[in-house]
This record gives sequence, structure tokens and C-alpha cells, in this order.
Amino acid sequence: MAAASVPAARVSTLELFFDLVFVFAATQLSAVLAGHLTWTGVAEVVLVLAMIMWMYGGYAWLTNAIVPDSPARRALMLVGMGGFLVIALAIPGAFTSTGWAFGLGYFTAIAVHTGLFAFAGGREMVRAFRTLAPLNLASATIILVGAFAPGGWRWGLWLLAVLLQRAAPYIDPIDRFTISPSHFVERHGLIIIIALGESLVAIGVGASGVELDLPVVLVASLGLSIAYMMWWVYFGGDDARAEAALDAAGPRQRVWAAFNAYGWAYLGLLLGIVAVAAGMKKAVGHASGHLEVPQAAFLAGGLAVYLLSEAAFRRMLRIGRIRFRAVAALAALATVPLGTLSALAQVAALVVVLSGMLLLEGRSEGRHWHFHRTRP
Repeated sequence: MAAASVPAARVSTLELFFDLVFVFAATQLSAVLAGHLTWTGVAEVVLVLAMIMWMYGGYAWLTNAIVPDSPARRALMLVGMGGFLVIALAIPGAFTSTGWAFGLGYFTAIAVHTGLFAFAGGREMVRAFRTLAPLNLASATIILVGAFAPGGWRWGLWLLAVLLQRAAPYIDPIDRFTISPSHFVERHGLIIIIALGESLVAIGVGASGVELDLPVVLVASLGLSIAYMMWWVYFGGDDARAEAALDAAGPRQRVWAAFNAYGWAYLGLLLGIVAVAAGMKKAVGHASGHLEVPQAAFLAGGLAVYLLSEAAFRRMLRIGRIRFRAVAALAALATVPLGTLSALAQVAALVVVLSGMLLLEGRSEGRHWHFHRTRP
């Protein structure tokens, strides 16, 4: 028998405002990656994204349980947003000169999150959060200390903090929490929409200072098509199926399914969007020419990571087949040599890969291709 879930609630405009600040941080990561297409650059982006995704998830779980409907709660949310804004501003130099700002902003965001749970969550929420809160504060303290540490020490401490964060739900099982599936799915879906929208900004940034000729227009238009089909991959039904799966699950299973799908798989989805944005920025800037191997690899690899993460999302929630997405991820990687010959050709090939995958998947799952109303 399906367990009763928390009554449905809409995502508030304040939460959406908060998400815009978070996506600014993701945009900063795309810029960092576009400027440092190296293994070190990738490692920095993955480590920072893991830290900020953990905190974003914490606020998503927070507002799923506690509605920010009083002046005091909204004021605290504003302080938390301020912490995230400082984090975002500090990202370009997080491993060098602005690490101190990153650490202070992160500690502020964690402290506000803990305070809101402690003072506004009620006895039940405080009981559920009693061990997780000290672990969160411990990880934030490690990040803050690491922000003032040199070189390898900063890397080591920040990696330790991420490991502690990811282990926290198993050290203090999170199945005492309750979630509202409709709010939870909508909140996380909005972050994908905003991140994909910001990836389009990367196209504009890549075109700045470049003469607007036919190849640039074609690459930009194809880039829009890629972003649209990345939207379709998730919002073609997986969001609705995810909500139904969470709603049908028992209380404990629901919490763990939400943590796995929106904690682990979502990290890959955001990483894929960041990498595709960085790759598209380079592709638009070289529309009439070719890409270097790292540039072509990031464009194709970002899409592959996105598709594989969405397949993992499906598998974790048991909501659909994954074979077409796995094959499409391999096909995307196969376009790297093409990109070294022509940026336009690679971007066009990626559009073919995505459209072919969606067509075959739609036929396999018996979906009809016609205009219909979908969830926003």
C-alpha cells in the first residue's frame, strides 16, 4: 500500500530567487572550465560542484519541510543567499586568492541552514536533524579551515569535507525525514531548467567579439537545439514519473530514493550541463574552424555525462529504460574526432545523436509524437 506523503506545496518565488543565485555559481564553474580545459580544471570544478550541490540539496530539503513564510525565515534565507553569492563570486579564484571568501560564504550558508532547521523545524524536524547538523557544521568548518590553507592542504581538506558530507546520511540515517514529492520534484526540476537557460548564455559569451556570419548562426542555433533536447531528455516525462515513483514509495524508501536520485544522479546532471556549456562556448568561438581535442572532448563528454546521469536517475527511481541513453552517450563521445576537423560538424552530429535517441526511445516506449500539454 502506498504511503501517505506530505501534502503538496508549490515552490515559492523566494525559493526560485534562491535557485538563481545557485545557478550563478554553476555559471561561474562553466567559465572556469572553459578557461582551464585540463584535468586539474576538471578536478577543481567537480570538487567545488560537489560542495555547493550538497548545500543546495540541504536547502531544497529544508524548504520542503519548512515553508519560508515569515519575515524571520525570509530574512534568514536572504542571509543564506548572501553566503551563496559570495561562494559564486569566489569560485574563479577558489583554489588561489579568493579561497577565504569561498570558505566564509560556505560556512555562512551552512550555519543559516542549521539555524533554520533548529529554530523553525519543530520538534520532529530537530530530532531528525540532530546528528546531521553537527556533521554539516563539521564539514563547513573543514572547508573554512581549508580555505586558509595552502596548495595541497586545501585540496585535501576540501576533499575530506566532501567525503564527510556524502557519508553523513549513512552515519545518521536520513529516513526520519518526510518529504513532499510534488514540491521536491518541482524544486529540483527548476534548477535544471535554469541551468540549461544559463548554458545558452555561454553561447552568447562565446559569440562576443566574433563576427556574426553564417557558421556562427548555425552553431548557435544547433547549440540551442542541443539545450532543448537536453531539456526534453528530462522533462519529456521523467519528472512526472519521478514524482509518481516517490509518491508510491513507503516513507523510508521515499527518502532514500530521493537522496540517491537527487543527490548522486543530479550531481552528474549538473556537471554535464556545466561541461556542455563550456564546450559550446568554445564551439561558437570557433564556428568557422575546428576545435582542439580537449575542447571537442568536453563538449561531447559533457553530453555523455548528462545522458548517463539521467540513465542513473531512471535506474534509481525505476522509472524507465536506460539502454538508448547509454548508447547515445557512447555515440556522443564518438564525435570528438569530428570536432577536431570542424566545430560545426561536431555540433550537428550531436544534434543527430540526441534526436535519434529521442525518436527511437519514443517509439520503443510507445509515445505518440504530437503536441500536448506537459508539466512546466
